[in-house]
Amino acid sequence: MLRIAVPNKGSLSETAAEMLAEAGYAGRRDSKSLHLIDAANDVEFFYLRPRDIATYVSAGALDVGITGRDLLLDVRMSAREIETLGFATSTFRFAAPPGRFAGVADLDGARIATSYPGLVDSFLDSHGVAADLVPLDGAVESAVELGVADAIADVVETGTTLRQAGLDIFGPVILESEAVLIQGPREHAGIETLLRRLRGVMVARQYVMLDYDLPAALVDRAVEIASGIESPTVSPLRDPEWVAVRVMVPRRGVNRVMDELYGIGARAILVTAIHNARL
Repeated sequence: MLRIAVPNKGSLSETAAEMLAEAGYAGRRDSKSLHLIDAANDVEFFYLRPRDIATYVSAGALDVGITGRDLLLDVRMSAREIETLGFATSTFRFAAPPGRFAGVADLDGARIATSYPGLVDSFLDSHGVAADLVPLDGAVESAVELGVADAIADVVETGTTLRQAGLDIFGPVILESEAVLIQGPREHAGIETLLRRLRGVMVARQYVMLDYDLPAALVDRAVEIASGIESPTVSPLRDPEWVAVRVMVPRRGVNRVMDELYGIGARAILVTAIHNARL
């Protein structure tokens, strides 16, 4: 069986479980369950702390796992990223009191509080900066005010929390992170099936099917607006002057596409969600 590590809690857990369910795999019914066998798909799931997943996969105890790129790089293990999964995006930045530091070089000798010491240490090493890291397990924005650090390195979304703590962002981006599928040292035939299924789910989340009726003479103009993945399907209607068109378009911006098609004469424009796909 293909042995897959899945986050058992935290921001990664729910969406990872949803993706696997949409990909056709069984899911646990009890949130406290740590192990599930999906015999129909020849897969075995292990529900683990997100921070531990890279360790198990790197050791070869499990074949693949879903975790964050930040967590993978922080533990400095040998597992490798094989697919981005399009959720749980985050950005890591440095922050400090306004005017205290101008760039990463100014952090030489400073105390930096972070929940990701491995990640931050590697970044500083790549810039030739030696700093004292203060490992914390969350709420690092309080470290400067409480006097245990001169700066912090943390996840930044809007920056509101940092500003409330009297901190400003400075220096380069440390990391752009998101959920990823990672693989260990072992090859397994089931990995390709898993990848194909997860990619199908991601396509389904990014695209919709668009159906509409259109005067046959306007097909070329309509294709310029919505060309589809390869080419639209054009079918005749009872009225020989009209055709029915079906095309796959990005979910984002679909209303603009509908407006433009309506503007050139398309009617009966319908949007349908895609539950899964293989391209």
